[in-house]
Amino acid sequence: MNRPSVPAPEDLAVQGAALLADGRPLEAIDVLRQAMAGGDPSAPDLLVRAYFDSGSFRAVVDWLGPLVEQGHVRFAGRLGVALVQLGERERAEDALRLAVETGDVPAANDLAILLRDEGRLVEAVHLLVDAAADGDQLAAANLVELQLEAGDLPAAAAAAERYASERRPDTILALADVRAQQGRAADADELYRRAGELGALRAHIAYAQFLLARGDRETAEQELREAERIAEPGWAFALGRFLLDDGRVDDARRCLQIAVDEGDQDALAALAELDGVDVDEY
Repeated sequence: MNRPSVPAPEDLAVQGAALLADGRPLEAIDVLRQAMAGGDPSAPDLLVRAYFDSGSFRAVVDWLGPLVEQGHVRFAGRLGVALVQLGERERAEDALRLAVETGDVPAANDLAILLRDEGRLVEAVHLLVDAAADGDQLAAANLVELQLEAGDLPAAAAAAERYASERRPDTILALADVRAQQGRAADADELYRRAGELGALRAHIAYAQFLLARGDRETAEQELREAERIAEPGWAFALGRFLLDDGRVDDARRCLQIAVDEGDQDALAALAELDGVDVDEY
């Protein structure tokens, strides 16, 4: 009697990747755990992604924590992000600092956000200055945003002008934000448009906010609808908030519920506002 064939680890990894691409991370987890047990080299990174996509942050920490302690520091950055999601901020900072110190330059962005959220803005800015100097695209853009948040427009302008490059679309978006703050509306408008064409991460949402500040609600909605079409990060809350303010309650509820399902606390507050209840009642 023939035994059923056991899929090779590499085949399981391919299957897991396909499940992730299809938006089925929970199903992917079991498959990728088998692939990892079989020794497929791509399985660990895919499994981390599956855990993150499914919101299984405790599983990430339980798995990656011991690995990082054993010296597998390439996982330190993702461990830190998972710890942030769980509210374990002190451990998260330790993990993210380890990631940065061992050459994970992009992890500086996550550490800077953590520091900013704790009111340690000066530390966050210094961290991003170093990461931007090392060539990290996101750090350059984040540096500008944090300097704007700190109210240091001259420093933000200097950084934006230094790092702006069409090869790094988010830096074009950061420069647009600076020009808007400087009151150079025509320049800002052109830069927001260009950032969107280049594929900057939140270009359409940022442009919509700029247009709303100028009173152009019609074009702002077009930009938010484009953000929805391309699934720009944060589109659901941005569009939901716009529709709620515009009195289109049913459409607003649909968008806000999508954002709530993704864990957006601002969307939860907006939904509570819509229903006339306290957030704690959800």
